[in-house]
Amino acid sequence: MSNNIRLAILVAALGYFVDVYDLILFTILRVPSLTDLGFSGDQLVSQGSYLLNMQMGGFLVGGVVWGIVGDKIGRIELLFGSILLYSIGNILNGFVGQFDAANAVMSPVSQYALLRLITGFGLAGEIGGGITLVSELLPKEARGYGTTIVVATGVAGAVVAAMVYKYFSWRGAYVAGGLLGLCLLALRMSVAESGVFKALAERHHISRGNFLMLFTSRDRFTRYINSILIGLPIWYSLGILVTFSPEIAKALGIVDPVVSGNSVFWFYCGITAGSVANGLVSQLLRSRKLAVGLFLVGTVAMQGLIFHSGINSAANFYSLVFGLGFTTAYWAMLVTLAAEQFGTNLRATVATSVPNFVRGATVPMTMLFAFLKPTQGIINSAEIVGLIAAALALFALGMLRETFGIDLDYVEGEAQAVKQKA
Repeated sequence: MSNNIRLAILVAALGYFVDVYDLILFTILRVPSLTDLGFSGDQLVSQGSYLLNMQMGGFLVGGVVWGIVGDKIGRIELLFGSILLYSIGNILNGFVGQFDAANAVMSPVSQYALLRLITGFGLAGEIGGGITLVSELLPKEARGYGTTIVVATGVAGAVVAAMVYKYFSWRGAYVAGGLLGLCLLALRMSVAESGVFKALAERHHISRGNFLMLFTSRDRFTRYINSILIGLPIWYSLGILVTFSPEIAKALGIVDPVVSGNSVFWFYCGITAGSVANGLVSQLLRSRKLAVGLFLVGTVAMQGLIFHSGINSAANFYSLVFGLGFTTAYWAMLVTLAAEQFGTNLRATVATSVPNFVRGATVPMTMLFAFLKPTQGIINSAEIVGLIAAALALFALGMLRETFGIDLDYVEGEAQAVKQKA
């Protein structure tokens, strides 16, 4: 393996590390930061939801924009611009409410919301751009190992976020995240562009990064939507089961207090271990679909155990949350599978937008959960949404083609080329 490939894997891994760090950091800092800015009671929920929606909006828009940048200009430019914008946004986030407070045009919470939008937009390109670059640089038989390293390293960002908050103020924690990003920029300067992309860039007649191409062909649209649906159980697990774990545990009859922060910690510990296992299973079975399918079935089983195993202590609940994290750890394989479904001229567009649309799907899932809860109760509502997400994911997985070992040097839209390379 060449030094450039090793460096590309390291850069992609650290980029995803920063991605996860920021996601978890905001979850941890939401209440203390808003409290420090003068909010309390129900305002913590309403303003926190406003900030989260702004960040999610940044992810959704950024997922499309950075993907287009990656396919039109280059994978390296995608990664460089993404982390630069994130770093600036997060450093400024540490100074919310201190920008000439007496004459500020925007209120502190409006400043906060704008900077959450900017950081979400910046981070949106990290996981997809990194996996696209690594997939195109690595030999086709070893791509699974590279993407496994990327995600296994990245999810450790959740642990670091929790540690940073223990030793820094909320402002210092944001600034630390931005400085981590700036350090990462120095590494990115030394990474070479994908040879597959450089060869395509010389073919000026080929349309690159055309997002609308995903909707002008039934085949492409189906592959794209199915790639998104496969990820629903991951963010259902985090967005509902883990986020609302205190309420769910109480409804299950668990007397010991269950803390959402602890649930997040054990969930990401499970993801860290599961990410390695999922990548190795894919390589052993020589199949992306089988690896994802096995972990999907495992996710349904773990959800069933949480709801129906009769657990009666917080310790047992956390152990099942760890297991749930382990089985939902097919995130890297999902993005890899999505990237491999499409030609070089659309690969970055798909790989960056798919994970962000999966994240965005948390919103309708939580809305359905909230709609069902008054009549079905919290447990039945959570289980219904989980089963719907799992059914859609399993159906979508069955519709996609196997891509293990596929040659990625082909162009989307040239039907004959795709057929020969598949």
